[in-house]
Amino acid sequence: MGEPNSKELHRIAVTGIIWKEVGGIRTYLITKRAPHKKAWPGKWTVPGGGVETDDYMQNEAAYQNSESPQWYNALENSLRREIREEVGVEVSEVQYLLDVAFIRPDATPTLVLSFYCKYASGEVALDDDATEYAWITAAMAKDYEFIQGIDHEIALVDERLAKQQ
Repeated sequence: MGEPNSKELHRIAVTGIIWKEVGGIRTYLITKRAPHKKAWPGKWTVPGGGVETDDYMQNEAAYQNSESPQWYNALENSLRREIREEVGVEVSEVQYLLDVAFIRPDATPTLVLSFYCKYASGEVALDDDATEYAWITAAMAKDYEFIQGIDHEIALVDERLAKQQ
């Protein structure tokens, strides 16, 4: 691993582990990354992507003073946009799971905030960045080649949801 190109500035991304329960069986939506993707082509993952200023600046600021406006729920807005763009569904009950920090091969420090959320509506419609999707149980995750850590995160969500029942 090389040195990061910045000690303070990070690329910030969000991911959403989408779950639904049908007939007492909890499943999770996963997608397979397209071959043209620079990072992890052909590996399975969950919807997500980079936080953009448009995700909050197009909304009214929660607070506005002489220094700068402040927006609430910027990460959730980004997550909902990414999910709509990548898989075409709506979600509810967005909950924070964990954060992951790493240095990309291009030396960009990256912080990914992982959330889990309940499927609310819509039919899965993939964008050009994915070639397949599946609804799987946590136990089925071992049968897929995931981006490092995604299978572990699905297992964590499954444990949390099981405790809530």
